[in-house]
Amino acid sequence: ATKDMGKMLGDKEEKDPDAEKKEEERQEALRQQEEERKAKYAKMEAERESIRQGIRDKYGIKKKEEKEAEAQAAMEQASEGSLTRPKKA
Repeated sequence: ATKDMGKMLGDKEEKDPDAEKKEEERQEALRQQEEERKAKYAKMEAERESIRQGIRDKYGIKKKEEKEAEAQAAMEQASEGSLTRPKKA
């Protein structure tokens, strides 16, 4: 019981000589797992995007960014000779 009380009071506890090495290995393993998880999800998202693109091509649908870019270009072109600000969409 005195060992536990000493730890609670802030006494220096016995250090495991390999504790730092083990902790570093654990951190490295966590980093490795995180990288593998990110790679897995990036691969899955790439597959989904290729399927989405196939659907867009099949039905002639444009991506949201393309629509926004075209709308912005149309607004700029329409307001080219105008003295007032363009209308809000």
